[in-house]
Amino acid sequence: MYKIQTLNNIAPVGLEKLPKGEFEITNKGENPDGILVRSYDMHQMTLNDNLLAIARAGAGTNNIPIDRCTKRGIPVFNTPGANANAVKELVLTGLLISSRKVIDGANWTQTLRDHEDVEKAVEAGKKEFAGPEIAGKTLGVIGLGAIGVLVANAALDLGMDVIGYDPYLSIDSAWNLSSAVKHASRLETIVRQCDYITLHIPLNDKTKHTFNRELFSETKRGVRLLNFARGELVDSEALKEAIKDGIVARYVVDFPSADVLGIENVIVTPHLGASTPESEENCAAMAAEELREYLRYGNIKNSVNFPNCAVPYTGKPRIAVSHKNQVNMIGLLSSVLTKYDINIDNMVNKSKGELAYNLIICDDMKGKEQELIEDLYNIPSVLKVRILNLDGSPEGGMEYGEH
Repeated sequence: MYKIQTLNNIAPVGLEKLPKGEFEITNKGENPDGILVRSYDMHQMTLNDNLLAIARAGAGTNNIPIDRCTKRGIPVFNTPGANANAVKELVLTGLLISSRKVIDGANWTQTLRDHEDVEKAVEAGKKEFAGPEIAGKTLGVIGLGAIGVLVANAALDLGMDVIGYDPYLSIDSAWNLSSAVKHASRLETIVRQCDYITLHIPLNDKTKHTFNRELFSETKRGVRLLNFARGELVDSEALKEAIKDGIVARYVVDFPSADVLGIENVIVTPHLGASTPESEENCAAMAAEELREYLRYGNIKNSVNFPNCAVPYTGKPRIAVSHKNQVNMIGLLSSVLTKYDINIDNMVNKSKGELAYNLIICDDMKGKEQELIEDLYNIPSVLKVRILNLDGSPEGGMEYGEH
């Protein structure tokens, strides 16, 4: 039985994907085989020796020590697209409140409670909260993943012209993106032409402070900038200067920090992007399914550090091997199986950067599981070896080997 530790509350619809009798779900931190997490910061956690996988019920994985996991052969899963509709709806809200001063106007109206003539005061004061319509304006979408595509398509329906920028556009995203979305080959094209800009890119060393002084200097005056991706994509000091200089008319961000609170023309929401019951359920279900498929069959989908690699279950035992991405590894792995006269029915090898992963389907293990594990670990670049489905059923008899 696999022990699954939950570091946050996980929606029941997700936990139901992990059948009792095969998975034990606990919030105790005693040697789990798998971890389900949402926002809990894992960077100071000790990763136990038998930990096999971590699944994040959400898209961002900044709270997980991915480098440590990779060195240990532990895949980290996330749930891209599961919260996409929730974030899309909030981005559309951000578009509207960045233009129409709805929040300012609503707050001001509450101050009229004791006014002698509320209606007269409203008519006299409402002109202070006028703002432009978004129809006919140009929206730039930076990042055309699951969320960016939904936002771009929805903005078209609202009567906006849309320009998209994504040098890593996937085939799936391209299929789902409306043909009416124009494509920019350079980031500068977006910032020079667009009245509104929305960010939908991951945060990493290359994307941190994408919006800096240099890019703001190229940006169309009066732009309304939306950030529902990650706060650090925008350099807060450069942002303050851009607001002061009239380059940025409004900045809407879903990531509160001391740097952006209390600044005029900045609207900050309390990280509400995925805060819908539908999104939480979608993320929980998707994360649990990814964890279940990996623990049962060694199949990998939506890992941020491992390559996608899946082989349909046929009832035959399988060996899952993660290793450094080096020349002749397939030959070395095959030679070990040949040593024990184990026939390979199917073998899939995938790589991602410096890491590679193999799923090897065998006709019969011939009772040589422990010797096989030891010999595979004797290959210097091997990180983790698992042998699965020894009894021919998906429910039980699964084993894994450790260094």
